[in-house]
Amino acid sequence: MSAIEDFLADAKRRMDKSIEATHHEFNSIRTGRASPALLDRISIDYYGTATPLKSLASIAAPEARLLTVQPFDPGSLKAIERAIQESDLGLVPSNDGKLIRLPIPALTEERRKELTKVVRHTGEESKVAVRNVRRDANDHAKRMLKDKDITEDEERRLQDDVQKLTDRTIAKIDKLVQAKEAEVLAV
Repeated sequence: MSAIEDFLADAKRRMDKSIEATHHEFNSIRTGRASPALLDRISIDYYGTATPLKSLASIAAPEARLLTVQPFDPGSLKAIERAIQESDLGLVPSNDGKLIRLPIPALTEERRKELTKVVRHTGEESKVAVRNVRRDANDHAKRMLKDKDITEDEERRLQDDVQKLTDRTIAKIDKLVQAKEAEVLAV
């Protein structure tokens, strides 16, 4: 029985990774508030190497609608400013020579609707990943049955357990999507 339990634990672990990835993606989607996680996806060409912004600077949110970026190396200030301008965040950095200030403008209704589409798309990608885990698990169960490692009843029970796990995980992703949509649409 331990092989089946290990098998289910592995499927659960892989599905939980999808939830974590969704959560991480949602953190980088801009709402109306300043959050250092907004800048997680930005990488800077630092001496010929793509380097994550959080490795080159300290990022803070001193106010609800302001982010500050203070580079560890003042020479990287211009490269950081350029990378933020070229990102898809729509933020306009202001540079005082030591610190970059990023005022977070209020979202327009149109931008909110675009962001809800991004949220739904991210949620759907996560659900697809979960369904792929389910498919892999079911294929593995069929192989175990074919190799006579488990009985038909055990295979059926295993597939039922995997389906229940899938349903629970997709429900969690749906809750994350609903919460993020509500956050984006809140004025």
